Amino acid sequence: MMIDNVLDLTIFARVAGAGSLTDAANELGLSLAVVSKRLAALEERMGVRLLNRTTRRQSLTQEGSRFHQHCVRILSEVQQAETDMQRSRNAVTGLLRITAPRMFGCRYLSVLAAEFQAMHPELRIELNLGDDFIDLVDAGMDVALRFGALNDSTMTARHVAPSQRVLCASPDYLRRHGVPQTPEDLSAHQCIVYGARTTRHWLFQHEGQPISAEIGATFLCNDGNAGQALAVAGAGIFFKSLWDVGSELANGSLVRVLEQYSAPTDPLHVVYPHALHLAPRVRHFADFAIARLRDEWQKLVPL
Repeated sequence: MMIDNVLDLTIFARVAGAGSLTDAANELGLSLAVVSKRLAALEERMGVRLLNRTTRRQSLTQEGSRFHQHCVRILSEVQQAETDMQRSRNAVTGLLRITAPRMFGCRYLSVLAAEFQAMHPELRIELNLGDDFIDLVDAGMDVALRFGALNDSTMTARHVAPSQRVLCASPDYLRRHGVPQTPEDLSAHQCIVYGARTTRHWLFQHEGQPISAEIGATFLCNDGNAGQALAVAGAGIFFKSLWDVGSELANGSLVRVLEQYSAPTDPLHVVYPHALHLAPRVRHFADFAIARLRDEWQKLVPL
């Protein structure tokens, strides 16, 4: 029968080391009756005598001596495992797996990951960048940066900042094609549409009223980076998150159009499973990322 209780091994090892059941019971804070009963049950399960006992002395049998060596090793490993887990409760170590949208990840997460790892040299980081939705648990991810509404109640989602979408184009494009004055004008312009699902309409709000504007989708691509490169090259008007086009707006390679029309926001969240007993690497990275990204958003807002 398999031994299923570390306490039995502890009792036997302590009895062997102390030299008597009474001394072992005192050291363990147990009654002599309990120690004696557990030891007898252990010998019964093992099917061998582990101790020779008389009224005056006790000694290990040959089998008991071999078993004692195993017990010492096993209990040492158990103690090492507990020490390692206690250290893990406070140390930022191990492998941190993070997922984020591809464009956002390239622009922001890569920098955050490098800075965070430099702060915690024992940490390894794996980045999984892509625009397809993945289940964090199934994919083995520790934390995600996600935009939009979150419907999974099993996840912890911490709000970071809004994600306002803006219309923009290169100065060269606007010189050649003119500046649209209303959303309706977009149907006569070259527009750049990206993503897995193409669309012929962009949605706005003006004075609290929703507006669906038909667009002239001249360029279709499945990647946001490619769409943004087209916009900078003067190919057309682009509709993208301020997170993604902020640098281009700041350096003038893109300029905003139709600023008086707002777009629906998709707030940015840091998402992770299992808030209870959260690993320090996840908790500390979430705190770090939220603080840094909120600072970044404040830099973008005036744009």
